[in-house]
Amino acid sequence: MSALSKISNYLQLPQIPDQAQRLFHGRGHAYPGLHHVTVDWLPPVALITLFASEPLADIEAFAHYLQSVLPDCSSVQLQHRYQLSGPIDIIRGESVKQLSIYEDNLQFNISLGKSRNTGLFLDMANGRRWVQQHSKDKRVLNLFAYTCGFSIAAIAGHAKSVLNVDMSSAALNVGRENHRLNQQSLEQVRFEKLDIFKSFSRFKKRGPFDLLICDPPTLQKGSVDIAKDYPKILRRLDQFMAPNATLMLCLNSPDLERQFLIQHMAELAPQYTLVDEIKPPEVYVEAEGKGLKVLCFKHTMMK
Repeated sequence: MSALSKISNYLQLPQIPDQAQRLFHGRGHAYPGLHHVTVDWLPPVALITLFASEPLADIEAFAHYLQSVLPDCSSVQLQHRYQLSGPIDIIRGESVKQLSIYEDNLQFNISLGKSRNTGLFLDMANGRRWVQQHSKDKRVLNLFAYTCGFSIAAIAGHAKSVLNVDMSSAALNVGRENHRLNQQSLEQVRFEKLDIFKSFSRFKKRGPFDLLICDPPTLQKGSVDIAKDYPKILRRLDQFMAPNATLMLCLNSPDLERQFLIQHMAELAPQYTLVDEIKPPEVYVEAEGKGLKVLCFKHTMMK
C-alpha cells in the first residue's frame, strides 16, 4: 500500500463544496509516514503538496481518487515543495493558474505556480474570522500584511481604518486586488511598503491603533529572524497602540512554542493580558505542538 493511498482514511471532504480549505494535513506528524504531504481544496482545484518525492504512479492514482471524491474538481495539481522554487505540475484535468476562492463570505485571489505560496494561508482561517468579529470601529495595524487577508476581514467587520505594512510591493498589490474583489472601498485602507523594524516612528505618527495584527514569517534572509526580531515590536507597543488596545500575535515557527510569546509579553509589555487563543481549523492536527500559534492580548493597565 502506497503512502498516498493511506490518506483516503484521513481525508476531510468539504461539507460546503465552494469553500476553500485544507483536506489533509500531514505536516503535524500525526499520521505516520505522511508528514510530507498536504492536500488543499481550492475550488475547482485539488492541490497536493509534497515536501518529499513520491513515485509518479502513486501520485497519479491519488489524483484519480481525489477527482472521484470531489465531484466539482476540474484540476488536480502537484507542488514539489522539496524543490527550491516549489514548481507545480498539472496531474489531471485543466491547467488553472489564477482563480478566486471563497472563505465564508470573503473572496481571495490565488496564484498557482507563480511562487511557493498561493496567496492565502488556509491555517489562518479562524484568525480571519476572529478579526472580522473584533474589528468594528477599530483602527487596525496589519504588520507583515502579505496579501492583506486580515485587512479584507477587518473591513468586512466594519473597521474604521486599516494600515497594511509589508516589504513586498507585489504582495500588497494583490492585497489591493483582494479588496476590490470583495467590492470594498479603499478609502479606509492604506498599503505601505516598509521595513517594519525601521518604521516605528511612522507607526506612532499614523496611530494610535486599536487592534494590532502581527503575523511575521519565521525567517526571511536579510530582513526577518523572528526569534530575535519579535521582541523589537513588543517593547515598542505603547508608542503606537491606543489605551485598551487588542493584539493578535501569530507565531509560525516550529521551533518556538506559545510560551515564547507569553514570556516576552510578560517581560516587555506587562500591561497586556492574554485573553484568547485562536486555534487553526480542526484538520490541522499537531502531534508535536509545532504548528501555528495565535494568541490575543488586551491592554488592561492604564499608562
